[in-house]
Amino acid sequence: MKLRHTLLLATIAVLLTACNFTLAEDVTPPPGYVPPTPMPTMGPLYPASAPNPANGAIIYVEKCAPCHGDTGLGDGEQGKQLPVTVIPIGLPETASKALPSAWYTQVTQGNLDRFMPPFASLNDQERWDVVAFALTLHTTPEQVETGKSLFETACADCAKNFSNLEMMSALSENDLIRIIKEGKGDIPAFGKDFSDDEALAVAMYLRTLTFATLLPTPTVASATETPLSADAETPSAEILPVDGTQVTGTPEAVIVEGIGNVSGSIANLTGADLPSDIKIKLTAFEHGADPNAGPQETASFESTVNPDGTYLFENINIPEGIIYIAEVEVNGLTYQSGFAIAEAGMTELVIAPITVYATTEEFTALRVDSLQMYFDFAGEGSAQIFAVYSITNTSDKTVIINMGEDQEVPFIAFPEGAEALGYEAAQDSAAFLPTADGFAMPPSETPYGLIAFASIPKAKEIVISQAALLPIGELTLFLPEGVEANGQTLTDGGVQAIQTTNFHIYTGGAANEGDQIEFTLTGEPADSTAVNPDVTQNQTLLIGIGGLGVALILAGAWMFLRDNRKAADEDEVEEEDDDDEFEDSESLMDAIIALDDLHRAGKLSDEAYQQRRAELKNALKRKGNL
Repeated sequence: MKLRHTLLLATIAVLLTACNFTLAEDVTPPPGYVPPTPMPTMGPLYPASAPNPANGAIIYVEKCAPCHGDTGLGDGEQGKQLPVTVIPIGLPETASKALPSAWYTQVTQGNLDRFMPPFASLNDQERWDVVAFALTLHTTPEQVETGKSLFETACADCAKNFSNLEMMSALSENDLIRIIKEGKGDIPAFGKDFSDDEALAVAMYLRTLTFATLLPTPTVASATETPLSADAETPSAEILPVDGTQVTGTPEAVIVEGIGNVSGSIANLTGADLPSDIKIKLTAFEHGADPNAGPQETASFESTVNPDGTYLFENINIPEGIIYIAEVEVNGLTYQSGFAIAEAGMTELVIAPITVYATTEEFTALRVDSLQMYFDFAGEGSAQIFAVYSITNTSDKTVIINMGEDQEVPFIAFPEGAEALGYEAAQDSAAFLPTADGFAMPPSETPYGLIAFASIPKAKEIVISQAALLPIGELTLFLPEGVEANGQTLTDGGVQAIQTTNFHIYTGGAANEGDQIEFTLTGEPADSTAVNPDVTQNQTLLIGIGGLGVALILAGAWMFLRDNRKAADEDEVEEEDDDDEFEDSESLMDAIIALDDLHRAGKLSDEAYQQRRAELKNALKRKGNL
């Protein structure tokens, strides 16, 4: 079995909370059956309104950068651990061939072959926003400005032809270059005399005509520049402090532009007065002159919340495109606002309220909407279990989960006789709040996703008996083809193909708290050639919950399995993926040249540069060109 197929099995467990798998038409669902959470719905293959790359930049940092990297070169920390090369969407040779509609489809539906999940937590417009930002990763402000100047000189009246969202969503940068040089329909060949670089710059500019806002390219005071004084009748680059407000950050990081107020409030649902003199922190981010760098923190401000829960930061810089996030600590938990983006000419920016809740350590307020279990039989003497929990906090309180010295999640039970290995957050989970002894789960419309890893000895008959410590709305089993399950509450959904792998799927009814989930597994996987290391030999897999801001990131058994399988089949995968990624040897040469340029420009670390260049050269050798 190919590496990508074996590892796809583990990845499916991560993605189940966002994917929709239907039963065969002739299977009657059991009583109490609750359909799985559907995949995000595909809208038209063009945005309903102009996408906002500034909003997309925030989404990219949270959802995409961990794999794709801050500059889109595929060097994110999570991406480095994948068994496939993350496609470098920030390289010009990749982005120039990209259709916005195709990237929107990938964000919406995912790409399991390359371990990319569907992003169900994003609405339709947010998916277009992040695609818009991703399409700027390979551009520079200088190129866009050059393209604007050339375009306005050669065909100023053509702008309306390139503002159609439906048309532009179906055109790649290469398509735009052909139109610029050859013309199309009512559009003349206004760039027939442009050089390749000039035509490329114009195409980059034309893409921005469909954006709601351009990425800002503000003037930033340099580290050595002295702020101008009032005598010169020019505003200083220094942050203007408010009486009683502490300001951190360096003057050179602050944009010299409009002054205004930022305000907001705390929705206090704790049932008690907020602590006196509670502090509120406001952090400002900007894209800077280089959009490839991603949003960068420019300054932070601290003030005191008023007794009524309101707060105000006066006389601070709020130029267009700056992003603000507020956070407050209450009862030992840090709650964060959504982000707010300053618009042109704005002097008053209001941040959405931060809701804080009373706390409880009674996890009975939680409900498991669905439990989806995948079994991997590739190991020599043991089978691995990946249990994906979709959890809702049905209460009006933040539930505090203390894991204790054993680092166990108290509302998750492992099957009898199984060895617990660890936990990890699902891809599209609501944000867990870290605590000193575990984590917290505020009320949230988005479900929390948690994956529990375990290992159980192989046998001709494997009896699974597991307690339901919380009510469970639905049980789904994903078994390798050839393995069957037998249980009183199970309904056989037959064998279904998911991407390139067949699974035998069973569904079960709801379980009450205290019930016992029981079934027996028999049979052998149809393809048993893959041999998987025994993860129980690694005793360092159990990792506590916390860290990485408000995210729950736990390296569990899946990482161990993936790394070992990667070592076993790395050569085969690299050959397949690099060869498939580029159409011909010319594209590979272009990729190497672009990579060299990025490295010389200081936009790529030495380690990432050397690794990626070696991969591309190996792919080129296989095409017989070196």
